[in-house]
Amino acid sequence: MRIDVLTLFPEMLEAVLGASIIGRAMKKNLFELNFHNIRGFTDNKHGKVDDYPYGGGLGMVMQCQPIFAGVEQVTAQLGRKPYVILMSPQGKTFDQQKARELAACDSLLIICGHYEGIDERVTEALVDEELSLGDFVLTGGEIAAMAVVDATLRLIPGVLKEEESHSIESFSSGLLEYPQYTRPPVFQGMPVPEILLSGHHGNIEKWRRYQSLKRTYEKKPELLDKLELSREDLKLMAHIKAGSVPAELILNQNV
Repeated sequence: MRIDVLTLFPEMLEAVLGASIIGRAMKKNLFELNFHNIRGFTDNKHGKVDDYPYGGGLGMVMQCQPIFAGVEQVTAQLGRKPYVILMSPQGKTFDQQKARELAACDSLLIICGHYEGIDERVTEALVDEELSLGDFVLTGGEIAAMAVVDATLRLIPGVLKEEESHSIESFSSGLLEYPQYTRPPVFQGMPVPEILLSGHHGNIEKWRRYQSLKRTYEKKPELLDKLELSREDLKLMAHIKAGSVPAELILNQNV
């Protein structure tokens, strides 16, 4: 997989995405990740990428010429047009399902906007999809692009140390993730739930499913409307709504 990002601040993406899990996977050539400075595609000697909006108004608008040139260069390198994404507050809210869809693509090109927006002709002629992180305003598209790239690339086989690890995290199954604990077994008077120390793998898995359902019900109940729950899930949900816990899961009070 190859991802290209058009940005005014490639150093921002290099610093974050070049570190940790994504950085290590990139060194292993599990994917190709390129950051292109939009100023390098301008046709003026000053590297100017913005101008005043036609019709008046506050702020500046990013010009279409350098962005068109950037997309054309990447297209020429690939031999085909990549799937082009514009990070925009007007876009569809990015989620885990979209990350899965993008991870299945051979090539992506993400455009990071700035100033008061981008010349609309970019969206009309080049962009396949607009994406947003939510209903709030960022200074530029770089932070949003980093989130999209990170969430997408960690789904590429081999990026994570354990192939199954991303499949049990929050949102991957449609539910929030269950609580996690590690050593010591008691810290400042707070014990690890005894069931996790019991060695009974069947009850541990049931406890984890119960906790995922409970957390989702309490924190993001709208997610449950999108799921088809099993008969066992419905039994657990009945306990959750009643404020009770299945008897086999009560080994201490931290359930």
